[in-house]
Amino acid sequence: MHFRGCSGRHNRFDRSYHAGDTADINSIIIELINRYPDRKIAAIGISLGGNALIKYLGEQGANCPLTAAIAISVPFDLAICAKELETGFSRIYQWYLIRSLNKKIRSKFKEKPAPINLEKLKEWTDFYSFDHNVIAPMHGFISVDDYYAKSSCKKFIKNINIPTLILHSKDDPFMNQSSLPNESDLSNDVTLELSDQGGHVGFIYEESPFKVKSWSEKRLAEFFQQKFR
Repeated sequence: MHFRGCSGRHNRFDRSYHAGDTADINSIIIELINRYPDRKIAAIGISLGGNALIKYLGEQGANCPLTAAIAISVPFDLAICAKELETGFSRIYQWYLIRSLNKKIRSKFKEKPAPINLEKLKEWTDFYSFDHNVIAPMHGFISVDDYYAKSSCKKFIKNINIPTLILHSKDDPFMNQSSLPNESDLSNDVTLELSDQGGHVGFIYEESPFKVKSWSEKRLAEFFQQKFR
């Protein structure tokens, strides 16, 4: 599933997507149910998509139509993660993403009026300022703090009502361990598996000159095979 504006074509409205955007996820799942009413459906969310998926599962609660779900390398607390991206090597990743987002914003509003001051884009060089001045106002949030508070998935985990596996690494360079959920944050249907190593969406367990094996891919196949018996 592509979030709005991520498929290579811009969507028609000023808004695009954000970390807590679950409306598109819900629409896609409803469409799949209508097309394949006799099929079981599962979902996988990775990184920002994992945050949105977990939030969706928590919002749906007992009404969730999915059979199972997996989320990998999730930014459970967006405010903590935004601060972590301002430190060490993570700043390179932040620079790359902000640069990419700026290009997308400029392209989106190349031929129509922008709801923000495009000349200011070069000044918003970290996620906190970018989210405050671009993402929050474009999507109806009062501020970056309002956006982070309402969109972070951590508080939604306890409401999940379907078998859900969350894979996360303690050495994820883009996230602080203080953002991780504790046992009281998890519902009985959620399994949190923490590895000491794995980085951000890495989890490489075997590497050769011609082939790299991902432990997360192996684990998600095992999980879904178990739940779809």
